[in-house]
Amino acid sequence: MSDFFDFDPDGEDVVNREVIEHDDPATDRSSARRIALQALYEIDSAKHGVGDVLTKNLEYSPEQRTVRNYIGHLVRGVISHLPKLDEVLQKYAPDWPIDQVAVIDRNILRIALFELGIETRTPVSVAIDEAVVLAKLFGAENTPRFVNGVLGTVADNLEVVRTYLADNSPLATTEDSTDIPGASD
Repeated sequence: MSDFFDFDPDGEDVVNREVIEHDDPATDRSSARRIALQALYEIDSAKHGVGDVLTKNLEYSPEQRTVRNYIGHLVRGVISHLPKLDEVLQKYAPDWPIDQVAVIDRNILRIALFELGIETRTPVSVAIDEAVVLAKLFGAENTPRFVNGVLGTVADNLEVVRTYLADNSPLATTEDSTDIPGASD
């Protein structure tokens, strides 16, 4: 028999646990990003339907219509652009195959990349900062540094990324100008 069967919940074998309280989100959009991340995590890891996950997560979201709308906008936007977002992430994090990146990390990156490359109303610094905050709250110890590094590289190549996401242009870095149409003239 293993030690498992000798476990004594009333004795010394009890492990203390701590509930970690997070600060309240700074803005409505910060709140929406947290809930969208939870929804995308469930969709990605459990393969639940987008509609069901959104409905369930909206039940627990703040009542403000703008927050609820932004949650839906982020989740639907990321899901509808998923293959292209993942291609961009793979380009700028080549040492990490996208399916091997932790589920929480890749969904933080997807939200930020959607805001940076497709939606474009969120300032670059805000999208990166918000992603790093999510990484600190929900990711592993090295997640914030990883997220910041990938998104920093994306930001350095933002025009190329936005063009690719908008019209299927070749994806290249600014240093890799041979892949950019007209750059070798």
